[in-house]
Amino acid sequence: MPFMPVILWTDALIYLLMLIAFVSAFSLRKNRQLRGQWRSIFKSRVGAAAAVVLLFYVLVGSLDSIHFHPRVASQSSETEYSPKIVSLLDTLLVSLKDSTEKTYSAPFATHLFVKETMELNGLQSRAYPKLTQRATHLSANADVGFDILTKSIIGSMLGLMVAGLVIALLSLLARQNILKKPTTSAGIQWRSISSMLMTICMLFGALFYLSEFYHVLGTDKVGQDVFFTSIKSIRTGLVIGTLTTLIMLPFAVLLGIMAGYYQGWIDDVIQYIYTTLNSIPGILLIAASILMLQVAMDNNPEAFSTIEARADARLFFLCLILGVTSWTGLCRLLRGETLKLRELDYIQAGKALGTSNLKIILRHILPNVMHIVLISIVLDFSFLVLAEAVLAYIEIGVDPTMNSWGNMINSARLEMSREPIVWWSLFAAFSFMVVLVLAANLFSDAVRDAFDPKLRTR
Repeated sequence: MPFMPVILWTDALIYLLMLIAFVSAFSLRKNRQLRGQWRSIFKSRVGAAAAVVLLFYVLVGSLDSIHFHPRVASQSSETEYSPKIVSLLDTLLVSLKDSTEKTYSAPFATHLFVKETMELNGLQSRAYPKLTQRATHLSANADVGFDILTKSIIGSMLGLMVAGLVIALLSLLARQNILKKPTTSAGIQWRSISSMLMTICMLFGALFYLSEFYHVLGTDKVGQDVFFTSIKSIRTGLVIGTLTTLIMLPFAVLLGIMAGYYQGWIDDVIQYIYTTLNSIPGILLIAASILMLQVAMDNNPEAFSTIEARADARLFFLCLILGVTSWTGLCRLLRGETLKLRELDYIQAGKALGTSNLKIILRHILPNVMHIVLISIVLDFSFLVLAEAVLAYIEIGVDPTMNSWGNMINSARLEMSREPIVWWSLFAAFSFMVVLVLAANLFSDAVRDAFDPKLRTR
């Protein structure tokens, strides 16, 4: 085989999350009410556009979650694989990954950002060396601005062609659904979906095409392309936001419903647990857990075969720690809602008829609190993405060797004190993070409008 597949800890959880999403989407076909609620999200212009942005981020994160050991050339007859773990996204963006300069360079620059001592005509002088990996196609008197404009137009046209193919495919699928079920696609904002899709494809088409000739977002201190680092950081942000939620849900849903339904000593014990956990400062608890984990990893280096596996294990345990410490808010909400639901007439009638508590919880309580669960999941996603940046900034977040927006912002602390300022690393991390969090917040508003019973009634 040309590669040897590898499944990291976070990869396994991502595949599990995809399986849950697929099964949930398949089950929607049998539930007319849920289908209508999800369809109403895409009847909102803002919700439909935000969903397209989120799907783009998910696509990039999914490509970066397929890991393997690449095959290397060997003189022996046995197949040998590289000890380094790479992802499918690394393979697709190999030209960006390998375009490493000596040190800083500004966006679309042709020379390094720092002067060096150079020898010209037998004399030594201080000058800006030319880049070795990008801008090598330009002649001495070339018009850089015109070249960038030309290549931007070409890249945008290529992206527009890709968007046209995707829109044509979606139109074909929608037409087939309309013929089978005339009300399936009624009211969906196809114009907003198409406009946002074309915008994303044209923007990133131009950026990817330009990245073959320039460092579009410059390079960092070690010469790594900042555009490549920003794209690689998407997976880390998505993992923190989604896997933490996956770990948090069982605690919140199970304990919240149990506390509200059974009351008595069960309610007292659960309240005592989450009240005690809330009384501990969250940052201190996370810092202590990460430091203990770091000591355990340093004392057992043989447990990790590669640097990537070690960094992924730390990311997994960070998600676990955040999940264990962030379930209390949703648990309190579910407890209060369950206290209200258990007093309703149909619940009391079920008890009088001898229906078991487990059946009442599964058939009546759980479906009626799922709108709170879903809305909380989408709202907490934005908080967790931002929390990763804060934790990395105070150096208790993901491993420093892992690409993340938090690590980029942390490294930009010293860059902002330089003269002149190296601003592009902070700008890139800020831009990618703001777009993701903004899209998640706008999508959460559409989810709340669709699933909140009070808003639906209005």
